[in-house]
Order: sequence, then C-alpha cells, then structure tokens
Amino acid sequence: MTDTVSSPGHAEPAKGGDDMATLAKGGRTNTIGFLLRALGGIPFLFIGYRLYGVDEMGRFAVAFVVIEILALICALGEKRGLAQRLTLGAEEDDGTRVNLVFDGMLASLIFSLIACATLVAFPVIIFPSGTNSDLDMWMIAAIPAFALTEILLAAQAYRYDIATTVRARALVEPWVKSLALGVLFFIPMLSAGGLALAFLAAIYAAFFTALYAFLRTYGLPSGWRPRPRYLSKMTARALPLIGADVIERGTRLLDVFLIGQSASAATVGIYFFAKEIVSIPQKLKQSFEPILSPVITKNLKIGNMEAIAAQVRQVGFWIIALQVGIALMLAIPGEAVMGLGGPAIVGGTGALAILLAAEVVASMAVVSESVLVYIARKRNLAISVGIILLQGALTIGLIILADHLGLGDGFKAAGAATALFIALGTSSLIKALVLKTLLKAPVSNWRWALVYASAPAVVVGFLFTEFTPEWVELAIGAPTILAVYLWVIWKRGFGEEDKVLFRKKVVPIPEPEQTHSKP
Repeated sequence: MTDTVSSPGHAEPAKGGDDMATLAKGGRTNTIGFLLRALGGIPFLFIGYRLYGVDEMGRFAVAFVVIEILALICALGEKRGLAQRLTLGAEEDDGTRVNLVFDGMLASLIFSLIACATLVAFPVIIFPSGTNSDLDMWMIAAIPAFALTEILLAAQAYRYDIATTVRARALVEPWVKSLALGVLFFIPMLSAGGLALAFLAAIYAAFFTALYAFLRTYGLPSGWRPRPRYLSKMTARALPLIGADVIERGTRLLDVFLIGQSASAATVGIYFFAKEIVSIPQKLKQSFEPILSPVITKNLKIGNMEAIAAQVRQVGFWIIALQVGIALMLAIPGEAVMGLGGPAIVGGTGALAILLAAEVVASMAVVSESVLVYIARKRNLAISVGIILLQGALTIGLIILADHLGLGDGFKAAGAATALFIALGTSSLIKALVLKTLLKAPVSNWRWALVYASAPAVVVGFLFTEFTPEWVELAIGAPTILAVYLWVIWKRGFGEEDKVLFRKKVVPIPEPEQTHSKP
C-alpha cells in the first residue's frame, strides 16, 4: 500500500464555498445531536451512580472500554475508509455501492463473532474485577451491533445524511440506555444486571435505527455474494485505518483500563464519571467527522490540497472555539458538576479539569488525522502508535510513582489524566506539522481570540463559585460562563467565514481557480 492517495490531474477543482456550506450544515446538524446526546447521557450517569453505586459503575466502565475497543477493530476502519472505497470504486453505480457496503458488513460480522468467542472463553479480559451479576456477560453481544452501526452510519454520511447519525447516536442510544436503566432497576429479576442490559438494549436500538435508514437509502444488494479474496484484500488495506481509529479512541479509554488494573473499582467509577462528563466536549469533534470524510475524499480525488487545508483550519477553529467554552462551563464549577454523582465522586474534580484541558489540546490532532488517514496512512499510524505508547508509559509510570510515594488512588487517577493531556498535546503538534508539510499550507486552528473570550468567562465563574451555593453554580453560573464566552468569541473571534456554521441558508462563494498539485 502506498503512503499517499493519487489524484487525477484532469478534474476541475471543487468549489471551496460549496464544501464549507456542506461542512457547516453537517456540523450544525450533528452539533445539535451532540447536545441531545449529552442530555440523554446525564440521566444514565445520575441513575447509575445514585441507584447502583460507584463500585458497580467502575466494573461496568472497564467492560465498556474493552467492548468499544474490540468493536472499533471489528468495524475495520470503515468509519472513514468506506467513503474512500465508495468514491474511488463505484463511480455513480448505486448497485455497486450497496454491494461494497455489504462486503464491509460481512467482514465486520466475521471479526465480531471471533471477538465475542474470545471474550466468552476468557472473561477476565472484560471483567478483571468481577461482574455485578451473571447477566453482565450479555454485554459481549453488543460488539457486532456496535461495529455494524459504524459501517451503516458511514454509508449514510457518504450520502450526506447526518440526520441518521443524530437519531441513532444522539437520540435513540443515550435515551434508551437511560430509560431502560431506570426501568430495570425496579424489576427484581433483572435489577442486578440493569447496567449491562440497558447498555445492550441501547446499542441494538441504535443499530436497528441505522439499518432502517440504510435500507431506505440504498435498498438490498443485487447480485451480491461473498468474495473471500476481495474481503481479505479489503481487510489488509484497512489495517492502517483500523489502527488509526482504535488508537484515536484508545487514547481516551486506555487510562480507564490501566486504572482498572491497579486501583479499586470505586476509583475506576469516580474516574469514569469524570470521563463521561468530558465526553460532552469530546463529542464536538465527532460532530464533524461523518461529513468531513466525503468532502475530503472528493477534494483528494481532484487534487485540491489548498481547499483541504482551508477546511482543516476552518473546522479546527469551530471545534476548539466551542470546546473551550464548554470546558470552562464544566471545569470552573467542577465540584458541583462532580457532585451530581454523589458526595463520593467529588474527589475526582482535579482529574475532571485535566481531562477537559486534554480534549481542548486534542482538537488539532483529530482534524489533522481526518486528512492524514487518506494521504499518509502509514505515517499517521506510526505517529498514533508512538503516541499511545507514550501515554501508556506515562500512565504506568505515574501510577507506580503514586504507589511508591504512598499516595492514594485519587493521585493515580490524576496521573492518568495528566498522561493523557501530555500525549494528546504531543499528538496535535506532530500531526499538524506533518499535515502542514504535506499540504504545503498552514493548518493551525489557534487564534488569540480564544484567550480574549476565556478571560471574562473565568472571572464570571470565579464570582459564582465563591459567592453562590452549588445549585446556583450549576443552574445559573455554568450557563452564564458559557454565554459570556460565546458572546466575546462571536464578537472578537468569528469572521464572516466562521459564522456560516450558524446560518441555515448559505450562498457559497466560489474560490478563484488555481492549479492544484499533489503533496
């Protein structure tokens, strides 16, 4: 496999304004979905920690981490690779396209069944601290549905259907999980396994939502049959994408897994609560991933590298601008936010602040990788492997140091968060530099307006945390912090090209024709 993607030189350049309008529309739709998903996930945390307990949530967290990592492996990189296969391999033939999607689904299902069998044979991998009930083993059955949903949603994103991703991931999955958990707790025969069963129900509900939309869009395959040789080649070509997907997500899950091997279930539960809160700004990056892939592959096909660099800068700024505001809103009243899970959770406030900062510095790495997986797959994978090894080494080292100094499990959690911050910051720096070199254009998402907007928000947050009770911090203080930040960033940081994200009607402005060359 070559390290770059060739591009025909005879095609006309894409209209940059059209692409920005597409990115803005898709990102706007998925950002609304991200807000709905955040709202749907909060009841699950509240019910889980208040009714089941910190230890039970800790054991669930480790199992969840293993399942998600295995499911991403079984998805075979199709979250981003499918867009390229459909763009380069099918031209305008919808019948061929649906067959290509089914090829990916079959390969994914085979790998998923192997993963399920492995966990059934060696349950200690997924439950190192034991289970909450005998029903917990059913969590393993979520792997094939999780992996297939990734492929189905990628197929829909190729047709610019982001609404299905919002429905499946932002509405159906979190709300089914929260509602099912609340109901199962009051059913005596199922109560002990409520966490596992609610999770399983949510994953399959999202799968059937995506499947229904896919069948309406593409229909059933015609003349499709399994092609073992093609599936083997497809899987081999997908290895760099699999590695990139797993490592990108693995950096967010490795810390939970390592803490689970060295600290109590209660500590894992506290850290997992902080991680779930942090997933709110983290989802902002994912809001643009489904629509970025088809836009980038289109521009790669015609060799429009300048347009890609502009898209990276634009989307990168949109993401970091929103992430900083949400991070401030959650970190400044951090004790009150953690207190939602109960008094025992407040000890994780320090880890929460570090994790929120880590997500902010990670934004550049994620946007850069969305291009590198196509134009420098092997190089991107090598960087990603180095980053996760760095994170693992730092995490283990800081955990050992905490043990050596006789510090408590809380310091282990803070050490894991610090390791993640360093690793993600390093990843952003390296991947942005590599992408800048390949595209021969700047890609940075940093603007000083982020500092100008943060300063008054911090002052407002300080006043609320010092002079008001916790319920006021959460109900009034947190929204006020975000509102002040957004007002300043809108006035000082957003130009006309940035404000397109918030407009429903966009009139694209074509870019001047240029000669585009490969990196």
